[in-house]
Amino acid sequence: MSFPPPSLCSLPSSGRSLRLSASPCDRKGRGAAAAAAAPGGRDSAAAGFATAAAGEPRSSAGGAWKEERAWLAAEASARTVNRGWVKKDATPAPSSPPSSFPAPSRVSPPLPRSGSLCWQGVNPAPAPGWAWCPWALGASLLLLLAQDCSPGLLRCLIQSAVSLSVSGRVSHLESAMSVKAFRLVPAVERDLLMGDKARINIECIECCGKNLYIGTNDCSIYYFLLEEKNSPAEKTSFSVSKQLHKYLSFRKPVGELKAASALNRLLVLCDNTITLMNMMNLEPIPTGARIKGATMFTLNENPMSGDPFCVEVCIVSVKRRTIQLFLVYEDRVQIVKELLTPEQPCAVAIDGHYLCLALTTQYIILNYDTGVSQDLFPYSSEERRPIVKRVGRQEFLLAGPGGLGMFATVDGISQRAPVHWSENVVGAALCFPYVVALDEEFITVHSMLDQQQKQTLPFKDGHILQDFEGRVIVATTKGVYILVPLPLETQIQDLLASHRVEEALVLAKGARRNIPKEKFQVMYKRILQQAGFIQFAQLQFLEAKELFRGGQLDVRELISLYPFLLPSSSSFMRTHPPLHEYADLNQLTQGDQEKMAKCKQFLMSYLNEVRSTDVANGYKEDVDTALLKLYAESGHESLLDLLVSENFCLLADSAAWLEKHKKFFALGLLYHANGQDASALQLWVKIVNGDIQDSTRTDLYEYIVDFLTSCADHELVWKYAEWVLQRSEEVGVYIFTRRPLGEEQKNSFNPDDVISCLNKYPVSLVKYLEFLVLERRVKKEKFHTHLAVLYLEEVLCLKSLAAEKSEELSKSQAKLRSLLQKSDLYRIRFILDKISGTDLHMECAILFGKLEQHDKALHILVHELKDFAAAEEYCVWNSESKDLPYRKKLFHMLLSEYLNSSTSEHQLAMAAVDLLNNHAAEFDAACVLQLIPDTWSVQLLSSFLCGSMRESIHAQRMTQIALGLAKAENLTYTHEKVKLKGIATVLSDRKVCQMCQSPFSEPAFVRYPNGGVVHTHCAANRHVNSSTNHHLSSPSGRT
Repeated sequence: MSFPPPSLCSLPSSGRSLRLSASPCDRKGRGAAAAAAAPGGRDSAAAGFATAAAGEPRSSAGGAWKEERAWLAAEASARTVNRGWVKKDATPAPSSPPSSFPAPSRVSPPLPRSGSLCWQGVNPAPAPGWAWCPWALGASLLLLLAQDCSPGLLRCLIQSAVSLSVSGRVSHLESAMSVKAFRLVPAVERDLLMGDKARINIECIECCGKNLYIGTNDCSIYYFLLEEKNSPAEKTSFSVSKQLHKYLSFRKPVGELKAASALNRLLVLCDNTITLMNMMNLEPIPTGARIKGATMFTLNENPMSGDPFCVEVCIVSVKRRTIQLFLVYEDRVQIVKELLTPEQPCAVAIDGHYLCLALTTQYIILNYDTGVSQDLFPYSSEERRPIVKRVGRQEFLLAGPGGLGMFATVDGISQRAPVHWSENVVGAALCFPYVVALDEEFITVHSMLDQQQKQTLPFKDGHILQDFEGRVIVATTKGVYILVPLPLETQIQDLLASHRVEEALVLAKGARRNIPKEKFQVMYKRILQQAGFIQFAQLQFLEAKELFRGGQLDVRELISLYPFLLPSSSSFMRTHPPLHEYADLNQLTQGDQEKMAKCKQFLMSYLNEVRSTDVANGYKEDVDTALLKLYAESGHESLLDLLVSENFCLLADSAAWLEKHKKFFALGLLYHANGQDASALQLWVKIVNGDIQDSTRTDLYEYIVDFLTSCADHELVWKYAEWVLQRSEEVGVYIFTRRPLGEEQKNSFNPDDVISCLNKYPVSLVKYLEFLVLERRVKKEKFHTHLAVLYLEEVLCLKSLAAEKSEELSKSQAKLRSLLQKSDLYRIRFILDKISGTDLHMECAILFGKLEQHDKALHILVHELKDFAAAEEYCVWNSESKDLPYRKKLFHMLLSEYLNSSTSEHQLAMAAVDLLNNHAAEFDAACVLQLIPDTWSVQLLSSFLCGSMRESIHAQRMTQIALGLAKAENLTYTHEKVKLKGIATVLSDRKVCQMCQSPFSEPAFVRYPNGGVVHTHCAANRHVNSSTNHHLSSPSGRT
């Protein structure tokens, strides 16, 4: 059954700050709209109420406080609520639970403790027709309070009800949520305190250090010395020795005891009088200083006076509705302020300038310095005992309605969610991070960190619960007991042992304020590591990884769970005491292969992330070796990435593991990473030869060639050169032709040695010679000639297979012709002798051209090949680096070859015309006109003649321009010379050279435009000073 409406489930979480005070508008009627309470209006009312509870204004004009109360009443009635038990049908709710339920063991049973879904003493198994509904319990609580609770408190209670609803989805969690936080240890038992005096009852206690004071109803004060026995916290005990017994003569019970250790004073409230006594001998101070008319008092633990030799005391005066503030010194008291309150105070706590008061009907915060008060929430002092407890700076713990322990700041804000304790709590104490509450039968412990109930201790007839400097003391009327907190670390370990990771972490974080920083960091890191292993065992890998990171886990702790992953040489020993309970992964997964695979996948991912971080510093070998083993075992593609990058894999362990899993290529990479290239190549060659099987790379042969290409060990290259060339001449030659640039510059491989090696491999030899001649441009005749001969032999061989290899023949001839044209280093006549007698006419023409026998070359091109385009191209490339007359000579020779043929072929005549028309600039028109036959028409040569005329006219005009410019420059120089000659220069024996400062010994001198006169040899001197340089650099700087 799930009763909470969706609108309530969307309310703010308990972690959000709530304003407990009621604003003026909250107390006034906001309208009369109460439709939500009417039958059938439940959902709309719930939505409207949820909006109001979240602190947002209603959209309707009303939204009155009365409407909220009415909605609660209607909701509770509609659900047939009876303190958490809900009738499944729609019949009216019975006035009490069914008779089949055993009667509660208490007169007023408390709300279910946090994490518990049943009352103490009530059978959790419901009778037929009834169901347990935590939300209904919350609604019941709201129904009880709706008549007199302020909106601020009600909103907080709504949150509590929603919290109960959510927690109600899990049943019977009381045992699962328990934590052994305290042990109850007797301190002062009845016999030691009162002997056989049965009527003596304990009224109050005070503890200051080892000093324990007890006030009784017979007007006596007992002083004990409290000694803690040195033993483990689980067996802590106390020895108590009675020091003094002081009887006061008031014949009234001792109402309150407070120690002021700085003043060595004990403040005793008895018969409405606060007496100052010596802490050690319990004697009143000689001056008799005292405070009269006090019904209760408290000390300001955050005093504002600034005087270390006094304490601030706040009393509730016997005067009606009066609070008084005093300064108490060693021998005197001084009243500071008197305040009036709206109602009679029932309890008080003070912090700084702020008083937290439990009045007759409500709690308030009062600033005694400014007089400003802040209402918190109402309660009835007649129904239950108020509790006001200072829990921290400007924060108080209050016993709220419905069994809620509510936190409130001086601003009226609750920064923590309330704790759920009994309705009849009689005392509360703080021992961070716990709030301890006392009722008639139990001591309950709640966490301030998550507001969950952690422990319940049976304790009957208790009526005093107080904390003194972290020590929690509880008392009945006859004895005193101490709640000894177990070390937080022990509590955390208990939580971790029961796999309650979140609670353990919350508790650990909360313990930071009570533990020295360095010690806390060590403890917290270990807790994170333990929590990480718990999450890891539950296969919660993302959470485990974050915990491992936060705890800076030595990753070898995790690796050690996996058998055989750590290297045999590793010195790692697991942390003691151990971080987990597992021997290895087999025990953790109980042999489940699927879980084991997931764990290995996680470790691979985690090791890959941390291997390059500070986490792996100091043991990178262990990390990388373990990662390699995981990759190899699973066949992961990242194995090769690991080995080709910088790594610290240990050779011995890794090699054996890779060989075991037949990862031979990866093993070769490992050898290479460790400088054992010979072993790597030997292994890879075996794979290529088929001696061993490894399909990692299908292109392993090419990989070996690349490896040898960049290999610095030349002996190794020579060792495997024959093998790579035998498998592929075209690819194998790369080991010589694709060496790194630095090696090429150093000529690390002698070309003669390489050629000697390649003589058995013609394809490789050709490619290597091409590399030398065409790429590296080696200027050696033997390489050029050798390459030309190889090209020629290949062409001749292919010509014999012309029908089958026509395409290859064309390519080979093109390479031969290109080499013959571009290279000037081969032996021309040697090649020409080899070509003689073949039909390689074009190649012969190229060779004749190289010999400057252009007439023979042109004759072959024109008459044997009849390739007129090739003839023109021949003239062009043979004259590229020559002067213009040489170029014209070649074209005239070609024209003559066309015109002087013994046969008057029309084809040659047309070739001659085309030559003239296409290259008019290369010919002398006058000579051409003498050569051409008279029978040619002007129309035929019109293009040539126009081009020649245009070129001649252009040349003439350019010459005239150049002549004009030369004349102008000459005129400028002549003008400057005339001007210089017009200025007389006087040379006397007193005039000195401006450079060497020596007099002139002969009439020869040099004069600069600025009038300076120097020796001729000084002027010729290239090392002139900067001043002279400046003058000489000017345009007019001529002599």
